[in-house]
Amino acid sequence: MAKEYSRGHRIAEQMQRELADLLQFEVKDPRVGMVTITAVEVTGDMAHAKIFYSTAKESQSVQNGLEKSAGFLRTQLAKRMLLRTMPALHFVYDESIDIGIKMAQLIEAARASDKSNS
Repeated sequence: MAKEYSRGHRIAEQMQRELADLLQFEVKDPRVGMVTITAVEVTGDMAHAKIFYSTAKESQSVQNGLEKSAGFLRTQLAKRMLLRTMPALHFVYDESIDIGIKMAQLIEAARASDKSNS
């Protein structure tokens, strides 16, 4: 039975905190701008890390900026986290916030139509 709070989970949480700090203070690429790290998933063998991010609006230039700075981020993470092997970083746009906003708009539209029909 797997531990409830496994090593991979702890590494993912620390990686999320460190990446947020690095993106805010260290990355100088203007394409990156304001990026929020929403989640990190690390594979069981610690070879790959999937980093979910969100921005004010989805843009391919943000994705390109993150991919371009992945080497720098991986190097800085290795210095901060002191792991034997640092996972390769793969950035994925997190659509859950966009979906939540659309759902909220649909609910408000349904409420407005119910009020007008009453």
